[in-house]
Amino acid sequence: MTLNKELLDILACPKCKGDLSLMDREEGLRCPSCAVVYPIREEIPVMLIDEAIPLSDWEQGVREKK
Repeated sequence: MTLNKELLDILACPKCKGDLSLMDREEGLRCPSCAVVYPIREEIPVMLIDEAIPLSDWEQGVREKK
């Protein structure tokens, strides 16, 4: 799976409007300002604030919102 570079360039955090960075293995998009990860499911970034996973949970292996 490879996200389009042009898509990555225009995506922004829906909460703070900050830049996002692609996580290893392209499983999510990280917002360093908000310390959350927006998951990528079936090659589609889920850019909903309610679906964002705290970075600390993501680093512990959580990939779904509780």
